[in-house]
Amino acid sequence: MKISKPANNEYNTQSPQNSYIQTVTSENALQAMAENISIVDNFFKSLSSEKHFYRYAEGKWTPIEVLGHIIDCERILAYRAMCIARNEKQSLPGFEEADYVAATNFNKKSLRSLLLQYKAQRKSTILLFKSFSQRELSRLGLANNWPTTARALVWIIAGHELHHLNILKERYL
Repeated sequence: MKISKPANNEYNTQSPQNSYIQTVTSENALQAMAENISIVDNFFKSLSSEKHFYRYAEGKWTPIEVLGHIIDCERILAYRAMCIARNEKQSLPGFEEADYVAATNFNKKSLRSLLLQYKAQRKSTILLFKSFSQRELSRLGLANNWPTTARALVWIIAGHELHHLNILKERYL
C-alpha cells in the first residue's frame, strides 16, 4: 500500500511538523517507515555503550532517551491517527515531550529492550495504517487543536524519527 504525501490542506503547514514531513524523501511513508526499522536498529547498535548516555550539552537528551522519545511519539501519533480515521470530533490532547522523557528513566532501560519496543511499535503502526481506507486516511480531525489527517500523521511519524537520527549523527558521533 502506498500512502503519498499529504496535501497542504491536510495539516498545518506553519507547524513544526511540516519540517518532519519534508524530511522524508521517499514517495511512500509506509515504505520509508519499514526501511527505517533496520536503519534505526543498526544506528543504535553501532553506538558504543559510552555514547548511550552521552549528552552534547547540559539538559540535552542521551541517545537512549531520544530512542525512548521516538517510541513514545510514535505511540501517541498512531493513536491520534486511529482516532481521526474513526472520525473523532474532539481535539486530541497535546503532550509535553520533555515532561514525558523526564517522567521515565529511559537510561535505566536496556538498549535491547528499547529496540524491541521500537520494532514492535513500528510493525503495529504500519499494520494500523495499512488497515485504513483512502477515506479514513483523508479524514480531517484535530490534534492539539491543529487540523490534521491520518495521512499527515504517518508522514510526521516517519519524518520525526529521521529528524532525531539526523541530530544524533550531527551532535553525538
